[in-house]
Amino acid sequence: MKNSRDFNRVFNEGKSYADKLLVMYVCKNYLVMDRIGIIVSKKIGNSVVRHRITRLIKESFRLNYNMFNWSLDIVVIARAGIREAGYADVNKSMLHLAGMHGIIAKDR
Repeated sequence: MKNSRDFNRVFNEGKSYADKLLVMYVCKNYLVMDRIGIIVSKKIGNSVVRHRITRLIKESFRLNYNMFNWSLDIVVIARAGIREAGYADVNKSMLHLAGMHGIIAKDR
């Protein structure tokens, strides 16, 4: 997701859950695919840190893409605790929040 209209729709219509590393908003998009939007604030760190966190979140989503239900818009917001986290922590957090939302497909 790239435009603010899509982000605002997910914020207004979606449901959110959070843990110490991430906040995840999920909303149906009525398309054939899942879309993900990632928000990492400047409060988290400089651009090198922010891009590293973005890459970790994208990689976690990419490797677990087949586990998610289809036709979802997912917005992931990084929290301050993610600064020192590694890939395993981010992946665990993504799967935990997806489980809380109930968007992990049982048959895949």
